[in-house]
Amino acid sequence: MDVAINLVESYLRLNGYLTLSELEVQRRSKSGLYETLTDVDMVAIRFPGDLFATDAHTDEDCRMLLIDDPALRLEPETIDVIIGEVKQGEAVFNPHLTRHEVLHTVLRRIQWVYAGTLDPVIDDLAASGVSRVPARSGGTIRTRLVAFGRATAVDLNTISLTHMVEQMVSFMAEFDDVLRPAQFKEPVPAFLRLLSKSGFTVSKA
Repeated sequence: MDVAINLVESYLRLNGYLTLSELEVQRRSKSGLYETLTDVDMVAIRFPGDLFATDAHTDEDCRMLLIDDPALRLEPETIDVIIGEVKQGEAVFNPHLTRHEVLHTVLRRIQWVYAGTLDPVIDDLAASGVSRVPARSGGTIRTRLVAFGRATAVDLNTISLTHMVEQMVSFMAEFDDVLRPAQFKEPVPAFLRLLSKSGFTVSKA
């Protein structure tokens, strides 16, 4: 797996998202043969509700261990769906990402959570990169395109690699006691955790 994709997936999982990475989208060509149209680097879905670093069921002190990154701009009673493009360079979108067949293929994986059809969602994403429609179980589903990569700003449709690294390092430092027995098996979080355990500090030059 590309190291940048591993970083993005680890960051999103840390913040409570369920993820699917490197999803290939197939289509039939004019010759009648099937080909890969593109691959979607990241698909992620997060359901509403607070996320804590450890079980907060019986211990009120654990509720202080809230994982909350304002950069994700989560909204109350809203399912957040991210269709992401991941770059080690500048955070830009692959032109194929907004094609109807690509978005339809991706969103069909989670179509059940939408109250209506996918066409309005796909139209909104192609036009503005963000869609808000009713969820099947009530509330709202916000679906958005997000470019992950090198960027000077973080907004609804852009999250920088720098921000994700800083957030993961900060989380590991803040919740060191909680994470001490945890085992990180993915390369990026494992390396960042090793640096933290070894006493290194990670900061942007």
